[in-house]
Parts: sequence; structure tokens; C-alpha cells
Amino acid sequence: MGRKPSRSRPSRSSSAVKDQGVLDGFFLAEAALDQEDAQEDLDLVAFDEKWGQRPLCGLDEAGRGPLAGPLVAAAVILDPAVDWTGVNDSKKLTAEERDRLYERIMGQALATAVAIKSAQDVDRLNPLAASLMAMAEACAGLRIVPVLALVDGNKKPVLPCPTQAVIHGDARSLAIAAASIVAKVTRDRLMLEAHQLYPLYGFDRHKGYGTKDHLLALAQHGPCPLHRQTYRGVKPPEPGLFDD
Repeated sequence: MGRKPSRSRPSRSSSAVKDQGVLDGFFLAEAALDQEDAQEDLDLVAFDEKWGQRPLCGLDEAGRGPLAGPLVAAAVILDPAVDWTGVNDSKKLTAEERDRLYERIMGQALATAVAIKSAQDVDRLNPLAASLMAMAEACAGLRIVPVLALVDGNKKPVLPCPTQAVIHGDARSLAIAAASIVAKVTRDRLMLEAHQLYPLYGFDRHKGYGTKDHLLALAQHGPCPLHRQTYRGVKPPEPGLFDD
């Protein structure tokens, strides 16, 4: 196995970091992260606590891959005094578990915010750029300014605070896992609303992903205004198909 590429680290003279203690904690935690990259069973709470920084923000998105519907990003600052048992990567939870945890997070977190990019935004910007912009907007919408943000994935949005990208972060960080739940539930509920507008496509079942049923509906009916025209499998709609 080849050696992992080193992470880029913020300059110690960065204007975004005003407290030397914050910076020291950031580098110590990042060094620990380097040593623990291979651990898949690292406790989600311990992962967040080792950074030594509060308030800590988790950032994640849902909806980069679907052929239709919005992309949703969520930012969450959890209350460390609350027992967050059950919070995990949204993909590991059932829809019922996600809904239940969503209500807990929205009711007991110190701060939450979401940002939404439409299918047209995703087409115009590209999926990665749209997700990074949405995460930056979600973070900016928090009523509390975080000291550190943990972001799911290997790319970082431009934020006004130190930021750490965490690969598979939704399965490693409690804050990112909470953000993944908020983003997923928010998007799923939007797709249920989309189904009411465009029932031919089965958005209530597949949430816009490229399932066999969805591709068959596209072949039969063509795309609707919620489809991403730049995605493979989606073709331009026939003129006047969805005109009033």
C-alpha cells in the first residue's frame, strides 16, 4: 500500500486563527488523525473530543449523485452535554431512525442550518462546486460561529474558521454524522414534495437516484424541471412538455 499524501495544514500565521491554543489543539488532533486513519471502529464522540475545540461544527451534504432534485448541505453544532446515542452515518440508519434522530438534533443541538442548491445550480456549477458552496452557506447560517469545522470528504469549503476534511467523516465524527442526518432527511422530505408535483417518476421511492424504475420513467416521459440536464441518463425535455 502506498504512502498516503500528506494533508495541507493551515499556516500558523493565518488570520483566521486568533488563539494559539486553538491552533495547537488543531495540530495535535490532526496528528492523531494521521495515526488513526486505518481505525474503522473509532468512537464518534471520542473523534470529536480529541480536537479539543468547542464549538465544533460538522458539515455534510446529501444529493450529489441523484439525477433529479436538489443538493442539500447541513451544518450542525451539537451540545456536548447531551447524550447523542444512536447518531451515526445516515446511510447506516433506517428512514424511521433518521426521522427520529433528526427531530432530536433539531431540538437539542446548539445550532443547525441547511443550504439548498437546485438541480439548475448543480448543472451550472458542477456537483462538487455546488456541494462546497452549499456547505459554506450552511456554516454561515449558524447562529453560533464555530471554532473548528469538520467536513465530510476530501475537499474543504472556504469557511471563516479552521477546517478539516475527514474522509468517511459521517462514519467517524459525531458532528458530521449529525449533519448527514439533517441533510438526508431534509432532502428526502423535499423529494416527497417533488413526487406530488411530478408523480410519474417515483421520487417518493428512489429520491431522484438513477434506479432502474427511474431510468425507465425517464425513457417513457423524458425529464421534468427537477432533473439535472448535465447528468448521464437525462436528456433535454421535449418543448412544451411541462408548460402551463
